[in-house]
Amino acid sequence: MPTNNAMRRLVITGMGAICALGHDAPSVWKAMSEGRSGIGPIHHIQPGQLRNGGIAAEVSNYDPANFFDEARRALLDPFSEYALIAANEAIRQSGIRFEGEAAERTAVVIGSGVGGETTRDDLYERLYGEHQGRFHPLGIVRMMMNAPASQVSMVHGITGPAFVVASACSSSNHAFAQAAMMIRSGMVDAAVVGGTEACITLGTLRAWEAMRVLAPDTCRPFSKGRRGLVLGEGAGMYVLETLESAQKRGAQILCELVGTGMSSDAGDIAAPSDIGAAAAMNAALRDGGISPDQVDYINAHGTGTAANDSTETKAIHRVFGAHAHELVVTSTKPMHGHALGAAGALELVAAIGAIQDGIVPPTLNYLEPDPACDLDYAPNEARDMKVDVAISNSFAFGGLNAVVAIRRAP
Repeated sequence: MPTNNAMRRLVITGMGAICALGHDAPSVWKAMSEGRSGIGPIHHIQPGQLRNGGIAAEVSNYDPANFFDEARRALLDPFSEYALIAANEAIRQSGIRFEGEAAERTAVVIGSGVGGETTRDDLYERLYGEHQGRFHPLGIVRMMMNAPASQVSMVHGITGPAFVVASACSSSNHAFAQAAMMIRSGMVDAAVVGGTEACITLGTLRAWEAMRVLAPDTCRPFSKGRRGLVLGEGAGMYVLETLESAQKRGAQILCELVGTGMSSDAGDIAAPSDIGAAAAMNAALRDGGISPDQVDYINAHGTGTAANDSTETKAIHRVFGAHAHELVVTSTKPMHGHALGAAGALELVAAIGAIQDGIVPPTLNYLEPDPACDLDYAPNEARDMKVDVAISNSFAFGGLNAVVAIRRAP
């Protein structure tokens, strides 16, 4: 396999986001950099229906009619709505045009862990709860996993490869890896890539409750006294293209995507492995030609569960050695929640913002150190610091790991 220097260099020229922190990427980043949380009571589910008190990081003050006409709304589950909103923003910022051959040589790759859960929940409530025999005729096209990729391709006339990657909480970062490989290989010249999730439904929440990993109060990664994760929803989408193309168009370059790394634990279906997580980080660094001591910031997977946070800390020690204590490692999940398949895409907003603005977002809700988590987590307050290189970690149930490495724009 050729080295990264022999490959096409990849840059991000557009970014879009929607989640509990805002309806566009600037709003989301501003909230992250100020350490504001979007976690709160769930509004569309009765609290008595949930054991954990009914908290999540919902997309709030959201009306799809503000973004889509009635005909388009009939085709969309919220997870496709979020993907389209974020993709539209990223494409506008990039200024990229999908005309002629460019449409054929652009891919759409989107990560999602669970798909159209709102539609699925509604259909099953009608079938099993209300005993209705008739379903909405567009139910399948709303809830199918590939719906957001299809919708983005149709709205923007993109005729190149379009598909959805599903690897639970690593879906977005796997999508970045797939898009990067296609562009590097010459299969395509650009990609609209990211992740989306709309998982705040009664069925999904009850299933997560049954695993006993949901926090009853809030998400507090790496802190002693952490009690679990808090689900979130939303989407992050990006325009990824070659450096040559971006420079030729005179596009603003947000950052360079230098490496991706993937691994599988081949161990337990739910328990994380520090060996597998370390393998993915090492692979991303090798792919990007980055030495461990060049990394300044890690946006951690940092779910707030006892097992994940201590395991991720061990993995960081494995990869970075003594340099681990020079790094700043934060989790933004206390702000936007754990958005499952969209997690990596939302967290890339934080990594890019840290590089561009010199602000590392904090790890909120930190109470006191845990001996098993002994790194610098920038507890509760953002950190002003120069960031040239950052990595973003995603580790999923099933032992599927994916890491993205980015650096300051050339």
